[in-house]
Amino acid sequence: MTGQTSTRPGPDLRLVGVVILVAAAILVIRTIFGRAGQPFFADTDDAMRMVMVRDFINGQGWYDLTAHRLNTPFGAEIHWSRLVDLPLAAFVLAFTPFLGADTALVAAGYAWPMLLLAMLLWLSARFAQRLVGSEGVLPALVLPVLSPAIIAEFTPGRVDHHNVVILLTLATAWTGVEAIRRPRYAIACGFIAATALAIATESLPSIAAAILVAGLAWVFDATRAATMRNFGLAFAIGSAVHLAIFRPPARWLEAACDVLSPVYVGVAMVVALVFTAASFVPARAAWQRLLLLAIPGLAGMAIIAWLNPQCLGGPYGELDPWLQTNWIAGIVEAKPWTSSIIELPAYAVAVGVPALLGTLVVLYRLWRVREERAEWAALLVFLLCAAFIMLAQVRGARLSIMPAMPAAAWLIVTVRQRYLAAPKLGNILALVGSWLAFSGVILALVVTGIVAVIPSRAQQVTDVRAGKEPCLVPAAFADLAALPPERVMSPIDLGAHIMLYTPHEVVAAPYHRNQQGVRDAFRFFNDPIADARAILDARGIGLVVICPDMPELRGLSSRAEDSFANLYAADQLPAWLDDVSLPNSPLQIFAVLPE
Repeated sequence: MTGQTSTRPGPDLRLVGVVILVAAAILVIRTIFGRAGQPFFADTDDAMRMVMVRDFINGQGWYDLTAHRLNTPFGAEIHWSRLVDLPLAAFVLAFTPFLGADTALVAAGYAWPMLLLAMLLWLSARFAQRLVGSEGVLPALVLPVLSPAIIAEFTPGRVDHHNVVILLTLATAWTGVEAIRRPRYAIACGFIAATALAIATESLPSIAAAILVAGLAWVFDATRAATMRNFGLAFAIGSAVHLAIFRPPARWLEAACDVLSPVYVGVAMVVALVFTAASFVPARAAWQRLLLLAIPGLAGMAIIAWLNPQCLGGPYGELDPWLQTNWIAGIVEAKPWTSSIIELPAYAVAVGVPALLGTLVVLYRLWRVREERAEWAALLVFLLCAAFIMLAQVRGARLSIMPAMPAAAWLIVTVRQRYLAAPKLGNILALVGSWLAFSGVILALVVTGIVAVIPSRAQQVTDVRAGKEPCLVPAAFADLAALPPERVMSPIDLGAHIMLYTPHEVVAAPYHRNQQGVRDAFRFFNDPIADARAILDARGIGLVVICPDMPELRGLSSRAEDSFANLYAADQLPAWLDDVSLPNSPLQIFAVLPE
């Protein structure tokens, strides 16, 4: 059994470099040739990120996170961090003198994900070397590239914050495990956790795991008091610093559940206070140390919850209940993993099996191998927290894959050692199976083959996504961009791309802080046409722009008989909507005329 750490100072950089270059080359070539004619910034979040980056470059203030062309004519604040805008803006500014402003955005869309992928694979290799040894480096480098959840977030054009959070999640797990033996790594873990929180609240599972690891490390071994204290203080200081970076002083005390705010800084302060105070108490028994953390810690969290009860419902706790039911609940990636097996079986299996199997592998190793149990137990905490979130919402899978890589590497190395000792058929199959079980792409292909034989809703979901792609390429907006700036009503998932490729303002894009804009977009397509007209008049809308393959054009099940969705399907739109679109355009443009 493999249980010793490698004596090498780090993974073989030649191997790491080769895998990174091959992976990056494959992704770039696939984008240039395999996705030719498809949208580069395919996801609405990527388009919106580049809108914010461009506005930042053009002079919008660091603290001004309002998308001024969203929720027209009022604007809407976006809950994203400038920490991601900053490097993207640097890339765009560096490329602009050579490529021009528009092409520079695309070049940045290539450079940023590839840089993050290189960092991710290097860190994965280092983590595996630490826990498994040099033999574990190759699986830790190759398997992430074979995971749909990882590649989807690091492909060219993916400039949203999810890939940054994945990287920081892995860094949090690695430094949290390293801190078991080297207390100074707890300082890095605390600052990395605070940075992850500053970028997105989706990092909360890994942060909770880091807190548990630091506290339980001391509970089971009193000599780790410095580790616990270092983490707590670094996490609190880092959170406070990031709050100052994120918000101007006048808003430092403004509570919020979906971004870094006094709510989460308060949690960090409780952690720091409890960890620091407990670390100086000479408690001999583990149960005493557990009580020293649990009682004041739970009391502190209860006070924060009492002061901010709206956050008990999570980041979306303050969202309009109608939108939670009719919008958020319909987002496929926000559904439980068990539900996604029905709607997106290939993806659900490809990302779920490696994460869950990794947890089982760690449990098995803790049972069978005595060496480094504390480190592997710490890794188990990270895996359990990530797996729990993945089961609740399948999008959590993107954060559970990378912490499972050391477990995958350990299994593959262990099975390989058995094969080398006895090259029998059973051991050969076990070695092949250990690779395939963590190769998400292979799992996805197998499930896709099954789905092809037994058609399901998953195919329908895929068809819908593919059907709207022609509406998201830059060329689709050429006619619209040529028109004078106007206020536009459009489907929710079209809004960000309209802002990216045209000078127009839009009512809605899929961001929960723009509640009124999203709600008005739903009302426009589903309420009686007289109410729809009133919304246009109230906002001064001059154009209605639609993509026929987007869900809004099918409407809600509760839509009015004379709703826009129904009238459009029957080709009976009112005369005050004048179709001014060109025949070959995938978008339809209607001018709003006086009644």
